[in-house]
Amino acid sequence: MSAAPTDRTAPRWAVLLILLAIASATAAPAAELPPLSHRLNVLAEPTPAPPLRLKDIDEVEHDLADLRGRLVLVNFWATWCPPCRREMPSMERLYQQLRDRGLTVLAVDVGEDADTIFAFTGQLDPAPTFPLLLDPDGKAAADWGVKGLPTSFVVDPEVRVILRAVGGTELDDPAAIEQLLPYLPAP
Repeated sequence: MSAAPTDRTAPRWAVLLILLAIASATAAPAAELPPLSHRLNVLAEPTPAPPLRLKDIDEVEHDLADLRGRLVLVNFWATWCPPCRREMPSMERLYQQLRDRGLTVLAVDVGEDADTIFAFTGQLDPAPTFPLLLDPDGKAAADWGVKGLPTSFVVDPEVRVILRAVGGTELDDPAAIEQLLPYLPAP
């Protein structure tokens, strides 16, 4: 005696329902997500920044060592990370506001490819104009001691880490900007 066709397909429907439940749970609107922080944490002692030499989505290599003399925000993120997605526009607004004073932003995507990043950034307003670096194997994130995404580091002109934020941060908030201004030349 053979089983009825519906017996064979029942597990597929169960899997589909589970996947739909997961998708709806992870697709919470921005209003339901916790607010982003407005502060960067000051490190008790500035520490030498680990090396960072990666290619961006256009295959141009960027080396943190070449940025000596500039204030650099290094942000580790991924497109699948809700707080990362929420803070990306604030990072672009911060960059637009302070780039002429010497701020450089390097956004390091952990574990994804250029096509995924490009598709995601096309949905952002404003779209990022700073370099989007690729860390496909997570080695750079490990070298920097990143335990969760997003994590941001502020590197001073002497290439030392001076500020850090773990978790989503509203990077263009006046309180965050106030923390960066002492490290930038006067306008």
